[in-house]
Amino acid sequence: MKVKPFIFSLYGWTYWLPPLLAGLVAAVTFAAIGNWWLVGLAAVITLAILAFFRDPPRAIPQDPGLMVSPADGKLTHIEVVPNYAPFNGPALRVSIFLSVLDVHVNRMPCAGAVLWSRYEEGLFLDARHADCAIKNQSNLICLADDAGQPVVTVKQIVGAIARRIIAPVENGQKFERGERYGMIAFGSRTEIYVPHPEKWQPQKQIGDHVAGGRDILLKRK
Repeated sequence: MKVKPFIFSLYGWTYWLPPLLAGLVAAVTFAAIGNWWLVGLAAVITLAILAFFRDPPRAIPQDPGLMVSPADGKLTHIEVVPNYAPFNGPALRVSIFLSVLDVHVNRMPCAGAVLWSRYEEGLFLDARHADCAIKNQSNLICLADDAGQPVVTVKQIVGAIARRIIAPVENGQKFERGERYGMIAFGSRTEIYVPHPEKWQPQKQIGDHVAGGRDILLKRK
């Protein structure tokens, strides 16, 4: 099921709707007793929570042979993994760190159908930790082309604060490039792995800040 554009992420409505209602009730209550300082405090806290679950629209690049960013955040790794098990061979890994200030909605880097998905239990190391991509809880989704061949895996990784992965996808479900597929609540890491790394040219550098669905990470040579 495609997620329609909305000002806040519909994936995380169970997180932002209760604080919104509670904030409104608190603001009205404090206003009734004339405590405007607490009204302001309630408004700031409510807006901070809502800002985390914002889901801005994005213009998706339409040129062929592209992989767009699956998330907003700081690009921390671009490297070749010599033996990536899901592809039974080498893969190009691109990893993005999401701070609590980034949009946390995840988007597909390319078009394809879900070949399989796998949730792995693990730790809750800080998302900046060197071992978090290997040891932390994560969700891995593999997309395939029309011939059924894997074209990319996208990996959602929890952090010390972000402990909730949302990815309601099903095998065979089709996605367009840049389409929303889930989110991670409260700070995390998102990665993509692409087969045949020699066929792809990175379009960003380590340290760059990227926007999910909008910025191009890789271009086919």
